[in-house]
Amino acid sequence: MKILFVSLGCDKNLVDSEEMIGLLGSRGYTFTDDETEAEVIVINTCCFINDAKEESVQTILEMAEYKKAGSCKALIVTGCLAQRYRQEILDEIEEVDVVLGTTAWEKIADAIEEALRGERSVSLEDLSGLPAPAADRVLTTGGHFAYLKIAEGCNKCCTYCVIPKVRGKYRSVPMERLLAQAEKLADQGVRELILVAQETTLYGVDLYGTKSLHLLLEGLCRIPGFYWIRILYCYPEEIYPELVRTIREQPKICHYLDLPIQHASDRILKRMGRRTSKADLVRIVEGLRREIPDIVLRTTLITGFPGETPEDHEELMEFVDQMEFDRLGVFTYSQEEDTPAAVMPDQIDEETKLDRQEELMELQQEIAFDRAEKMTGRIVEAMIEGEVSGENVYVARTYGDAPNVDGLLFLHTDETLMSGDFVRVRITGAAEYDLIGEIADEFTE
Repeated sequence: MKILFVSLGCDKNLVDSEEMIGLLGSRGYTFTDDETEAEVIVINTCCFINDAKEESVQTILEMAEYKKAGSCKALIVTGCLAQRYRQEILDEIEEVDVVLGTTAWEKIADAIEEALRGERSVSLEDLSGLPAPAADRVLTTGGHFAYLKIAEGCNKCCTYCVIPKVRGKYRSVPMERLLAQAEKLADQGVRELILVAQETTLYGVDLYGTKSLHLLLEGLCRIPGFYWIRILYCYPEEIYPELVRTIREQPKICHYLDLPIQHASDRILKRMGRRTSKADLVRIVEGLRREIPDIVLRTTLITGFPGETPEDHEELMEFVDQMEFDRLGVFTYSQEEDTPAAVMPDQIDEETKLDRQEELMELQQEIAFDRAEKMTGRIVEAMIEGEVSGENVYVARTYGDAPNVDGLLFLHTDETLMSGDFVRVRITGAAEYDLIGEIADEFTE
């Protein structure tokens, strides 16, 4: 029986999708990319912001058409939207057979069998637990890099965010389980391991009574096969000295951190429920750059939060100009139901949100383009991602570029390279956010 699997949302959701694909593969199912021939369709959904909800709902409706007139016999909806709007999905989209919550994905095979028997159901697990990992997770990233989800849920309860409601409280995955998963990934040929969670910096507090990300990293660095280890989703207020020291001293760990700061106005940060001030953020960023001079810092911002004044926006602009983040993304505030921010007074109109987003991104463009130009002449290590067909051009990434969110390096060479190869590259130019280069000497490996 052929399954079409659609995974939406973040890389943490992608890990769940890969686990489900592994479980289904072990039960004898095969997979297809063609909606017209799929007998089972599984959609792993997202509901973090309104755009994500709309994409998830639209995808469900599109796939439902193949249930009405096509080969599809079972339509399964999983993930965050399923957890949050489980009954509404069943009530309003009659083609959906089974809804699985965020921690119930390990029941995916049973859910499909129920659907094929004509049963409609909702399956939810206690959000305090952790699903057991699949024995044979199937990577969808090409195999040369993979995500390792080290925790589930979040305790921060920012006023704009629904994640604690749909993912539960913060639960670290036991270290021994993560190391065993990582060893399997290394055996599969993964060269870059990317640590993800709603928040990576709090890893271990619930299990071991203290922050233990640095200990996990040390264990991961001892596994042969990994060339890069990258850390995403580090809340700035939770960064601690042992973690910084480990990043600085362990050669496999990329000098790259993703710090979601969201704003720089103390007034807005407080309304957001964030636990930093602008002074804290300056101190943390300056400290990281002092301890690790070549560190690449990525951040995300929210503009148009309720009550954000022109003065707050200008303060954020000045902060971005001052801090010169290497990578930066800007979201417009999304008014999410069942969050404190949704009922705050002084909601901002969409046009103002978009105008402020555009101003921030134009400023960041100047910073990013300037930084890219200054890379010219430098020699860097890069990992090959793929080839531009027929042009003797390979697509690569440096340690300063996480997959799918940052820039790329375009490498002109007559050499034959494979995805996952590491090479030394001389940067010869820049094209906006991306770099251009040539082989500097022999392959790294």
